Amino acid sequence: MAKRLTGTPRSNSQAVPYIKTVPPGPKARAWLRRDEQALSPSTTRIYPLVIEKARGATVEDVDGNRYLDFTAGIAVVATGHSHPEVVEAIQKQAARFIHMSGTDFYYPAQVKLAEAMDRITPGRRPKRTFFSNSGTEAVEAAFKLARYRTRRPLTIAFQGAFHGRTMGALSLTGSKAVQRRHFAPLIPGVTHVPYAYCYRCPYGLTYPACKMHCVNVIREEYFRTFVPPEDVAAIVVEPIQGEGGVVVPPPEFHPMLAELAREFGILYVVDEVQSGMGRTGKMFALEHWGVEPDILATGKGIASGLPMGATVASAELMSWEAGAHANTFGGNPVACEAALVTIELLERNLVANAAAVGGHLLRELEKLKARHRLIGDVRGKGLMIGVECVRDRETKERAIQERNDIVQRCFRKGLLLLGCGQNVVRIVPPLLITKQEADVALDILDGVLTEVERG
Repeated sequence: MAKRLTGTPRSNSQAVPYIKTVPPGPKARAWLRRDEQALSPSTTRIYPLVIEKARGATVEDVDGNRYLDFTAGIAVVATGHSHPEVVEAIQKQAARFIHMSGTDFYYPAQVKLAEAMDRITPGRRPKRTFFSNSGTEAVEAAFKLARYRTRRPLTIAFQGAFHGRTMGALSLTGSKAVQRRHFAPLIPGVTHVPYAYCYRCPYGLTYPACKMHCVNVIREEYFRTFVPPEDVAAIVVEPIQGEGGVVVPPPEFHPMLAELAREFGILYVVDEVQSGMGRTGKMFALEHWGVEPDILATGKGIASGLPMGATVASAELMSWEAGAHANTFGGNPVACEAALVTIELLERNLVANAAAVGGHLLRELEKLKARHRLIGDVRGKGLMIGVECVRDRETKERAIQERNDIVQRCFRKGLLLLGCGQNVVRIVPPLLITKQEADVALDILDGVLTEVERG
């Protein structure tokens, strides 16, 4: 591993990270005061970063501090900030026309992108795509399509899941109580079951001796007692739970769950909003397990930062009548052009880079785990990685405050990280990250872990 950095290099000649003013600096503080007066307080702000510009994996704030970005705008800027080829595509399309509504009119970019989604998503049958403005909207469309096509009223989702905050997607979400508090009643008919969180098995079992009880219990208990399978429209699941703590299920989970769905004519709906578009070292995370979904929802990294979501299903399944579901801005031509270039860049080398650098990060994080008692578990695929922090490895007591302290200290040293779950550090950098940049991040995290462990 590279020599440990302090987060404040001696020279400011484009070094990253480079902290010239302890954040938040004076300009940032002024913007924070204005923000507090003007914006809704319902959003979650992790630390006082006020951004001036960004490029690749570097973010610069209004006071001239430069940060190494391991958040990618919450796993959104897959190709890095302001990739020049993406910027060029945006500028060219914006000069032609910005909007004409893809639900009422036709334009080539939307058709070309739908054809690309047919090609890159799992499954060999011809597919159709519905475009929207976000991952949440993509999930909403999937939820509606499943009910529309099956005429069944019930849905199975998972504890720890995050599918969005609009009322339909929120009804499927089971991540944090604050996200659901005071919004009841939500959409009826959703039953949440435990996810395959082996590090904290909700049944107190151990893999593989458990024989995948978390899947079998759906048939043996839920279907037998209060969720009649013939009334279930869909099982909605994340290939890897993101907001729930970057929870990677064992290899049998998705094949068994999909087979269970097929047995009872239930649609297998996969939320690839965070795990898709190359994030895990494959174009879509479900490919790691060789499973084909009935409906796939994605977003975040699809257009390198422009708002877009996509719901993909077989042409046979996505055959609802005109007017059943539509929107004004979905499939915006500028976003479509950005997405087409994004896919080209992913296929050119970024998916492979995510697999390679992600593997390097996972190996090095395991070495950190051996040296730092705060690390209870390291897990992930590609550049979707979680580091679970515990106070005691035997009891697995969650180190919630310590995790928060790690994220804040890394920020002050010039490394941008996010949390997820209650006590997990989330590592989701742009997919163009280099091994050298990964080593810089590892060095900063190593030093911060030492500081936090010393108290």
